[in-house]
Amino acid sequence: MTQVQFTLTEEEILQVLSGDREEAFKMMVKKILDQIMLAESAEQLGADRHERTDERQDYRNGTRTRMLTTRIGTIELEVPRHRNEPFHTMIFENYKRSEAALIAAMVKMVINGVSTRKVSRVVEELCGKSFSKSTVSQLCKKLDTEIEAFRNRPLGNLEVPFLMVDATYFKARENHKIVSKAFLVAIAIKADGAREIIGFDICDAENDPSWQGFFKSLKSRGLADVNIVISDSHRSILNAITKTYPRAAWQRCQVHFLRNIIDEAPPRFQEGLRIELRKMFTAETIEEARRIRDEIIEDYEPVAEKAMQTLDKGFEDSMTIMCLPEGFRPKLRSTNLIERFNRELKRRSDVVQVFPDPDSVLRLMGAVAIEYNDQLSMKARVFSEKNYNHFKAEIFPKVREIAASQRALLEAA
Repeated sequence: MTQVQFTLTEEEILQVLSGDREEAFKMMVKKILDQIMLAESAEQLGADRHERTDERQDYRNGTRTRMLTTRIGTIELEVPRHRNEPFHTMIFENYKRSEAALIAAMVKMVINGVSTRKVSRVVEELCGKSFSKSTVSQLCKKLDTEIEAFRNRPLGNLEVPFLMVDATYFKARENHKIVSKAFLVAIAIKADGAREIIGFDICDAENDPSWQGFFKSLKSRGLADVNIVISDSHRSILNAITKTYPRAAWQRCQVHFLRNIIDEAPPRFQEGLRIELRKMFTAETIEEARRIRDEIIEDYEPVAEKAMQTLDKGFEDSMTIMCLPEGFRPKLRSTNLIERFNRELKRRSDVVQVFPDPDSVLRLMGAVAIEYNDQLSMKARVFSEKNYNHFKAEIFPKVREIAASQRALLEAA
């Protein structure tokens, strides 16, 4: 694989050490991005500069300049050109979506009179220039079209072995008040082991109508079947699973479950209890996990009765993935994958803090979702199609039995 390297001249080093740090930083960002594009070019051509190889696909044809507007100002980049097939880079598309959405949200704050003079200065620092109201409007329309196309794309009769769902909250102005809005997300692990963001939406809160509407929208777009849904224990999620995908089993996120148990225990017992629970979660068999659970309840019930009730009640739902081979459990025992995505959403939203309206939440978070989905597609697959065929033949019939048992208990409650 081509490695990215860049060097600084003596003059450039002096610039970094001088007072003009902003220009020096822009210069370094330019060098890095130029080198990334050269590496991308080499991969697409199948050969480095002056390299003779049978894998070569095309030839270099100089460069062209293109401007990239960033938070540190406008940078002039040298974009490679190829003789036959056009050169493709993710740099401009990724930057364009997330930065444009962020700029649109910030500028809209200024236009609506919600922000302060400080926000106005941030906008200009963000993009190196100010924007007119009409420019912002056109920018929003273009982003909204792209985000809606991604959010509502057909899924094509998709069957997924595993689906992770979660929600995170953002503050937005609505009817002259600041309110919290729930941003619902679904990430599928598909039959070939690839991960994909297949849905997101913004709602007033996590309740039965919002989660059921979210699941029904996935189904109407072509999510035909799901085997295991991984989530926290929000009751509305469970109700939505039962009504929309009744054959799907539920895996309660073990990280959330552990936290729920620990929070109910007296502080002086929490660390010891945490160690014992981790042994239980990483047991090799369900029988061993049940034995450890019984020992934990026996040891801690006299001093942490409420915590032990939580453990006993939620244990089986947190152990659905024990029907899978041991090597596949770590990535599927929790919603850590979707939590990492939520942290990225929060990192971007921290710049805005309070969004001018719910549409701007969907705009920025949708842009980040498209960008993050591009990254997921390049990550190693969780398993292969061969593994999935084994799951389908040997394991998922047992999952259906677990789902029926969970559904009966939920209905009885």
